[in-house]
Amino acid sequence: MLAVTGATGQLGRLVIDELLKKVPASQIVAAVRNPDKAQALAAKGIQVRRADYDQPSTLVSAFANVDKLLLISSSEVGKRTEQHKAVIDAAKAAGVSLLAYTSLLHADTSPLMLATEHVATETYIKQSGIPAVILRNGWYSENYTGSVAAAINHGAVFGCAREGKLATASRADYAAAAAIALTQPDQAGKVYELAGDDAFTLSQFASYISAASGKKVEYNNLSQAEYTKLLEQVGLPAAVAAMLGDSETGAAEGALFDDSKQLSTLIGRATTPIEQSIKRVL
Repeated sequence: MLAVTGATGQLGRLVIDELLKKVPASQIVAAVRNPDKAQALAAKGIQVRRADYDQPSTLVSAFANVDKLLLISSSEVGKRTEQHKAVIDAAKAAGVSLLAYTSLLHADTSPLMLATEHVATETYIKQSGIPAVILRNGWYSENYTGSVAAAINHGAVFGCAREGKLATASRADYAAAAAIALTQPDQAGKVYELAGDDAFTLSQFASYISAASGKKVEYNNLSQAEYTKLLEQVGLPAAVAAMLGDSETGAAEGALFDDSKQLSTLIGRATTPIEQSIKRVL
């Protein structure tokens, strides 16, 4: 039995799709906070079980008879460490034989504030004694392509990454890697640094949007404080805006770049180019 936490989330849904290509639906458990939102998965023959990170009592039963578990990191920055610990404790109690965890690219050396909770989780996994594979995911291309329409409207991409290189890949690329880690043998003990094959700067990103849309789009580099304030003005919570500003500043120093091509090697194909992701959005 293979279980995926956060199975109705943006990454979780894609991991489920990949697993369905490899194993029967009856061997997949969708561990979700709200089973009512997973009816489409149940209709495919997937077992849907309630698993709330904030209610540990739901987790042990959710992982019953599960051999391999994918812990997709929580989206609740600031609460992640305790939520993840609850999942790890439940996985150990349930006798899970392999735990896969979606961490952050170069988490152990990353200057990003996001790294703190990922490092704490990796450490707790190691201390738990559960055989594990760590999937250190780089930035999702969707983190940027979600703003393509706004960039075209304003004629500008805003950020504070200067000319830092971003080795992004699509969520589908990372989902394929997670599914492979759950289904291929001999994954315990491995740590993957996962990133896109082709890096780009935000100046290049703006030029790609221009080329694809036929409208002039330029990159406007701001200070971290200015960019964070802009994100708050467009409606993002202060904590999220601060995290994104910090991440872009880290990107300026190379924190979101990796050229080892471990992701494409693992999934057996090239990662999705950012130009293709832009065209899909358009």
